[in-house]
Amino acid sequence: MPINRPVATALAAALCLLTAACGESSDDGGASGTTTEAAVSKTGYPVTLENCGRTETFDKAPSRVVVMNGASVAEVSTLLALGLQDKIVANQQSYGMSEVPGRAEAIKKLPTGDVKLNEAYDIPREAMVGLRPDLVLSVTTYGFDQKNGFATRDQLKQVGANSYVSPQGCEDDPSKMTVADSYRLLRDMGKIFDVSDRAEKLIAASEKNIAAVSAKIKREKQAPRVMVLFSNMSMGSNDFSSVVANGIINDILAKAGASNAFASASKTTFADLSKEKVAATDVDAVVVISYNDPHPAAYAKKLLKEFPQWPAAKNNTYLTLSDSMYLGPSNDLAVETIAKKLHPDAF
Repeated sequence: MPINRPVATALAAALCLLTAACGESSDDGGASGTTTEAAVSKTGYPVTLENCGRTETFDKAPSRVVVMNGASVAEVSTLLALGLQDKIVANQQSYGMSEVPGRAEAIKKLPTGDVKLNEAYDIPREAMVGLRPDLVLSVTTYGFDQKNGFATRDQLKQVGANSYVSPQGCEDDPSKMTVADSYRLLRDMGKIFDVSDRAEKLIAASEKNIAAVSAKIKREKQAPRVMVLFSNMSMGSNDFSSVVANGIINDILAKAGASNAFASASKTTFADLSKEKVAATDVDAVVVISYNDPHPAAYAKKLLKEFPQWPAAKNNTYLTLSDSMYLGPSNDLAVETIAKKLHPDAF
């Protein structure tokens, strides 16, 4: 999820979530500028994708992939889920933890390219060219913005590298992102690397898990109201500037039989809220998202103590999550975890 750069803290510098950007859901076939398939041979290459108004053609599977930070783990997690870690020559994405066993450790083992990052905690133009990539992945178009010191997509093309902006990343605003965009990212990587069968198996398993959760949840007249925010992170001027208002998290909450307590607080992804506004809102549960914070539960407990009037505080209802809450291959884990916490009698 794009944030103000430079950011107030190193943590905030790497956030995405929610990781990609604006437009309609990826189910719309790309009307918003998200990636759609223009022409794919059923027998393999060449593979051509329309991506943010550009045509990217792949004559073979990329073998030198650079994954830009972009405050995301969507791209590196997707590659790992598809078994493509050996294709990565430089990765700058990490949340420090994951709901998928072994994923955080696997990310730590990936090469970084020994790059000196710029003020946006990402790979500058000269260093990018020196990595000799044949594919560069960015969660939004920000990663290809020349005025911020990055290699443009045209410059990458000149040195033989394709480029890819993740679904909903074309407008640098993830407020309309849904779980369908995570599936689009899987499908696109499956096509680019000729592993579509793997991608479809992952998507089918995720859809099956979410459907099973939905079938167990007893629909209530009013879904539990959930506050979702990043632990110990500042991205605005108010006391609570990392509260999520819109984006893929709202879709995850809905699939888990919950609602976002602050969905109406902002039209953008984040709501920059005062302590008074937070105190005046009924919150039934708190979901703290950890971004390289080893103690997210401590932050959640601090919140509940600070707002004892919340139903969440009275019932001690909180949970901590990480990469499953964002664009990426593991949204079903977030849906299942939240649903089990909020609807324990259904499981």
